[in-house]
Amino acid sequence: MIDLSKISYRVVVMTEDGQQYNIKDFITNLGWEENEKEIAVRSSFAAKNDKTSKGYLSGIIKPGCVIGIFASDGNNEDEVARGYVETWNPSEKNSSNTLKCTNYDELYKLQKSQDNRYYPSGTGTKAAICGILDDWQIPQGSYDGPNVSHGKQVFNNRYLSDIILELLDDARKKGGEKCIIRSTKGKTSIIPRGSNTDIYVFQTDNSQMISQTVSTENLVTRVKVVGKADDDGQRSVEATLNGLTKYGIRQRIYTRGSDESLDDAKSAAQEILDNEGAIVKEMSIQSPDVPFIRKGDMVYVISGTSQGYYFVKSIQHNAEQYSMTMDLEIAKQESVTAENKTEDKKEYKSGDIVNFHGGTHYLSSYAGAKGSSARAGKAKITFDPTCKNNGKAHPWHLIHMDSESNVYGWVDDGTFD
Repeated sequence: MIDLSKISYRVVVMTEDGQQYNIKDFITNLGWEENEKEIAVRSSFAAKNDKTSKGYLSGIIKPGCVIGIFASDGNNEDEVARGYVETWNPSEKNSSNTLKCTNYDELYKLQKSQDNRYYPSGTGTKAAICGILDDWQIPQGSYDGPNVSHGKQVFNNRYLSDIILELLDDARKKGGEKCIIRSTKGKTSIIPRGSNTDIYVFQTDNSQMISQTVSTENLVTRVKVVGKADDDGQRSVEATLNGLTKYGIRQRIYTRGSDESLDDAKSAAQEILDNEGAIVKEMSIQSPDVPFIRKGDMVYVISGTSQGYYFVKSIQHNAEQYSMTMDLEIAKQESVTAENKTEDKKEYKSGDIVNFHGGTHYLSSYAGAKGSSARAGKAKITFDPTCKNNGKAHPWHLIHMDSESNVYGWVDDGTFD
């Protein structure tokens, strides 16, 4: 658990000759963001363009300089964003001189670069993505993403960021885990969503606003798999997969590739139902800033209308106001299998060993009980909802099995598996 009142920020510039300067005392406005359809972190700041022992700030900070943003919780400091100055804007107004800069990390090159790429059938996800990063000389960190075999892929005049996102999406449709690409401390990694070890809890008493949306607007309820067109241009229907057709027929067509088996095509069609055939539950939160949260992280939300785990789709940090805004997507939406079948829910009981996801554990099972943050890890169920005098608000009692977790208290439904 962190004390938000102790959050502080520091900004460092690395100049062309490799010198580093702390410009915290000059900064008047600072923020950074990760948006849903972008892969690069965008940061910006305004600073007093005062004269220093090394000259005016605008003479020290130039286009191409590296800007590092650091945050501290009072105990530990860590780098939370890094970027290269892309927009350099000094201005003079009476006796007040300012410098405004906009910065992007290494992945900005991929957002601004187009290329033609051909991948023969059988190319793996990892080889395709790492090949792009190698060609653009982008330093690489870990690759913990999917590595499925793709069908033939042809990309003409496409932005490299879009190619990578499409490869990751195709891998997900073929059974791979949904992953994100992001740069951390100058190195680019492919990681699963929700792989963060610290899961922060947001509720009405520590947030300024929580807004929830439930929508069937873009719901897909049926996917047809069609084959190659015949001489007359007609395509035969090779499979039909139904989802939540009680909301009406909202059909998507999946065209089987010439080198793709019917089983693979049906699997990809089922992935469309699994990911687009569920009722969308999204949430937006405005709260005091937790500078260590990034796009793709998992958080836990407790509100009057919803409670559960969410993935961060986009996030904007405002260091001047010590605030942030997050757009979230529910982590465990109602998934749909073919022919409207739903997966059986696993039953748990006292004595079972489970994997606690992290979150809040409470002093009692009753509503209103005091709670605190607990780390994820292996735990044992010592009381379940069938036990006598169970308050039902937090119906499960867990005790951690090792030092990885510190859970020792009552937790909510859905916080373990």
